Amino acid sequence: MKKIFLGIGILSSFMVNAQLYNPKDAEMRPEQTEIWEPEVKVVESGKTNMDAPADAIVLFDGTAESLKQNWVNDTKEAPGWEVADNCVTVAMGAGNIRTKMFLEDFQLHIEWRTPAEVNPEHKSQGRGNSGILLQGKYELQVLDSYNNRSYRNGQAGSLYKQYAPLVNVCKKPGEWQTYDVIFTAPRFKPDSTIFSPARVTVIQNGVLVQNNVQLFGSTEYIGLPFYHFHGPEVLLLQNHGNKVSYRNIWVRKL
Repeated sequence: MKKIFLGIGILSSFMVNAQLYNPKDAEMRPEQTEIWEPEVKVVESGKTNMDAPADAIVLFDGTAESLKQNWVNDTKEAPGWEVADNCVTVAMGAGNIRTKMFLEDFQLHIEWRTPAEVNPEHKSQGRGNSGILLQGKYELQVLDSYNNRSYRNGQAGSLYKQYAPLVNVCKKPGEWQTYDVIFTAPRFKPDSTIFSPARVTVIQNGVLVQNNVQLFGSTEYIGLPFYHFHGPEVLLLQNHGNKVSYRNIWVRKL
C-alpha cells in the first residue's frame, strides 16, 4: 500500500506543478526542443505497400529455392509444400512449415488465398482453414470467412480464440488477401513469469482488424491461453488439411 500511496503522491504533485507552470515563464527558444542527432535512418520503401522495403528480410519470394533456404518442416527437414505460380500451397500430409529464422518484435507482410472451389458440405472451420502462428505460439487465423459463418473469435482476422476481428473484410474464395502485422513479443521476469504480454496489430486487405490488442497467452484449442517462458521464436504456417496458398512473405525486425 505504501508504494501505491507514494505513486499517487508523485502524480498529484506533478499535476499541481503542471497547473502552476506557465510555458511563457520559461523563456525557452524553439531550438531547445529540436533533436538533430542521431539522424533518422533512411530506408527505401517498396513501389507499393505490398513490396518489401530495403531493410526487409524476404522469407518467401515465390521460388522453391526461397522456400528451401528459409523454411523447414516440423522435424526440421526440407518443407514438403508445393511451389508453383509464385506461391506455396499446403501439401496434404506434409505437416506445418516454419522459418529457420527466429524472431522477436517484427513487422510482417504475408498474402494468402483459400481454395477457389468450395465444397458446399464444408462449412465453418472446414473451409480454407490454416493459420499464421506468430513466434510459433500466437495464431492469426486464416479461414474462408466469405459468406461462411463460424465462431467470431475463430474466423479470418481473429487472434484465434482470443480476439474476434473488428470487421469481416474477407474476399471471395480464390482471391488473394493480405495481412500486415505489427507484433511485440512478450517479455518475462527472471523467474519466468510474464512481465509484459505480447501485443498485436493486424491490417487485413488494407483495413484495421486488430488494434494493438494484448494477448492472454499462447493459442490453445482447448482451454484458456497462458504464457510460458520463451525467447525469440519462429514464424509457423499451419497445415490444417486445406490447400491454402501463401506468397510474398517478408518481415522487418523491430
